[in-house]
Amino acid sequence: MTYPLVRELAADGIPVAVTCRVLGLARQPYYRWLAEPVTAAELDEAYRANALFDAHRDDPEFGYRFLADEARAAGEPMADRTAWRICSGQGWWSVFGKKRGSKSGRPGPPVHDDLVQRMFTAEAPNRLWLTDITEHRTGEGKLYLCAVKDVFSNRIVGYSIDSRMKSALAVRALSNAVARRGDVAGCVVHSDRGSQFRSRKFVRALTRHAMAGSMGRVAAAGDNAAMESFFALLQKNVLDRRSWCTREELRIAIVTWIERTYHRRRRQARLSRLTPVEYEVIMTTPASQAA
Repeated sequence: MTYPLVRELAADGIPVAVTCRVLGLARQPYYRWLAEPVTAAELDEAYRANALFDAHRDDPEFGYRFLADEARAAGEPMADRTAWRICSGQGWWSVFGKKRGSKSGRPGPPVHDDLVQRMFTAEAPNRLWLTDITEHRTGEGKLYLCAVKDVFSNRIVGYSIDSRMKSALAVRALSNAVARRGDVAGCVVHSDRGSQFRSRKFVRALTRHAMAGSMGRVAAAGDNAAMESFFALLQKNVLDRRSWCTREELRIAIVTWIERTYHRRRRQARLSRLTPVEYEVIMTTPASQAA
């Protein structure tokens, strides 16, 4: 890092030989650096570090092995050991990993204000959506579900199921909901402060669909209680009913329960003893006819 100083002093008229002698440097390495300030190896390292940083910023919960997978998928091949060396040097650790010099294990700052304030009501569809992620173990490992619920009818308007809990899981669930519902501009999407909902990908997806993000407080389960109530039903009626050998087996069970039982058979007191599908048909038809 002293070579740029030698170059600057040489530009001011101080001979390179004098500067190198004073600083205790050899001249030949300096001239090699002057001919090629950035080596091919250093350039490769920079590209790899950039790919790892992008993956870490999108999914802060990933460890170096997952970050290496993402970097390789982005076109920057490297060994896991190389990824560990770069991440270690830069301090890019998984938020779920061992704390390294940090005195706070609190989630990161919210990227949105709390626009809901525990007022889980909506006068029409696509005004307020809630979203969250749950997980359950199978014989093959964990399976993650990200669901999006419309507060108007309690209907699950979108969901995504995967073996990895990354930002793409939340983005796919949101995209699935938008594809089903159509005009969603202005809809508020409320979540907790999970890294998936704070990621750049999810924030960009909200902006792309002209939706407004909202986030509850830290360690305040009531700020997303309406979504937690759905997960509690899912836990009781599906997840804890039996042990699941494969992820595919559990995925089919979740989809079947949501689409067949929860949407079309389970009557809810808040919906005047109607199912979510019945409630939407009855409550939205007059509005459509008036329009």
